[in-house]
Amino acid sequence: MNLTDLLSARKLLAAVPSVSQGAGTLDPRGKVALITGAATGIGRALAEDLYDRGARVAILDIDGAAASLAASQLGDRALAVTADVADRAAMRAAVDQVYAAFGRIDVVVANAGVVPEPATIATMDPAVFDRVVAINLVGVFNTVHPALPHVIDVGGHVVVVSSAAAFAPGMAGSPYMTTKAAVEQFGRALRVELAAAGATAGVAYFGIVDTAMTHGTLDDDELGRAVGELLPWPLNRRISAREAAASVADGIVRRAPRTIAPIQWEPYALLRGAINVVLDDRLTRDARVKDLIQRVEKRVLAQRAGVTGSSD
Repeated sequence: MNLTDLLSARKLLAAVPSVSQGAGTLDPRGKVALITGAATGIGRALAEDLYDRGARVAILDIDGAAASLAASQLGDRALAVTADVADRAAMRAAVDQVYAAFGRIDVVVANAGVVPEPATIATMDPAVFDRVVAINLVGVFNTVHPALPHVIDVGGHVVVVSSAAAFAPGMAGSPYMTTKAAVEQFGRALRVELAAAGATAGVAYFGIVDTAMTHGTLDDDELGRAVGELLPWPLNRRISAREAAASVADGIVRRAPRTIAPIQWEPYALLRGAINVVLDDRLTRDARVKDLIQRVEKRVLAQRAGVTGSSD
């Protein structure tokens, strides 16, 4: 499939109202947006984008100092909130803090997430799996659930951040892919449920975004680079955090059911039911993948042995 085919597929997607269009529009001016993981990366870029569009923005992050710095650099329509999305009680208190400060919550973006170091299911530390689930999946619930009454009151919009990784098999990174696939289903259910209350929800998907997390996962790690090399063109195209944020902000305005950036992932998203049957079979036969899995397991076991040895 070449770029012309991909662009044609996007035009086809745009021609299907039930897929590409939301229920009306949402003008960010004067609205209140709560964004998790908003002190850095995509979250911060989104906070800046919505602020520039006239919104009041709650920058929620586990790093309170970074959140305060981001809010101060934006201006008096920004509020810094410190909370861990994995802490349910703290997130209830955070939502209350935002509502007390602004008197309403129109938009919620559950953006916070983490990526674990490469490990297979057989060699993975269960605590790592639990941590990723607690932040990437349970954290989305902890963010959305306490805010829903406020969002419903004003007919607002919720965005949950999934990933194009949810489309593909998650060898050596199953906790991330698993949670992002689950977030997708959470967002789909939420949209149907909120329709009855006059509010909307959407799912945001990103391919490779040029952030610190990407550099740490793919660029600065030998095995991460090997995983990245398995992605063919044009799926390996990177976008900036600002581009990713703009896709979400535009989606909020449209109340879009879903947004995908970059566009090269859209055909895969549409055709994944068929593609993944073939892809899974090919990956199980690919010598490069088998070598990668063996290298991952060897490194994990060596690190574990080193930790054990140093404690004796």
